[in-house]
Amino acid sequence: MTVPAPGKVTTPALPPRVVLFDGVCNVCNAAVNFVIDRDPTGRFHFASLQSAVGKSLTQAHGIEGGVDTVVLVEEGRAYTESSAVLQVARHLGGLWPLLRVFVLIPRFVRDALYRYFARNRYLWFGQRETCRVPTPEIRGRFLD
Repeated sequence: MTVPAPGKVTTPALPPRVVLFDGVCNVCNAAVNFVIDRDPTGRFHFASLQSAVGKSLTQAHGIEGGVDTVVLVEEGRAYTESSAVLQVARHLGGLWPLLRVFVLIPRFVRDALYRYFARNRYLWFGQRETCRVPTPEIRGRFLD
C-alpha cells in the first residue's frame, strides 16, 4: 500500500495539473483563457469549482471557502490563492515564470491581497449565469 507524502493526496485517473476555478466568474474565465493561450502543450487541465470534479478535489484536499479561491492540484498537492497563481505562472511560457519572485512576499500578505480581489471580483467584473462551456478545440482539457 502506498501512503502519500505529507501534504499530498492521491487521486487516481487525474492529469498531473488541474486548475479549479469559479465557473461563473468573468475574471476566472478570462484567467483560464489566458492560461490556455500560454500553455500550447496542454500541461494544465481545468474544472470549475462547482463541478463534481471540483467539489471532489476540494473535499479531498480539505479546502474550504467555496468559490473564493483558485486551486491548483499538482501531482497530488493542492495550492490555493496566491500560491496557486504563482505555481501556474511558473509553468507558462514567456516571462511569466518570473512572477515567482513574489514568493519573497510573505504568504499572509499575498493571500490578503488575493482575498480582497476575490471578494470584489463580481462587483468589478461581473459574473455569468452559468458555468463556462469550452469550445470543441479545448474540450479535452476540461474535466466534468
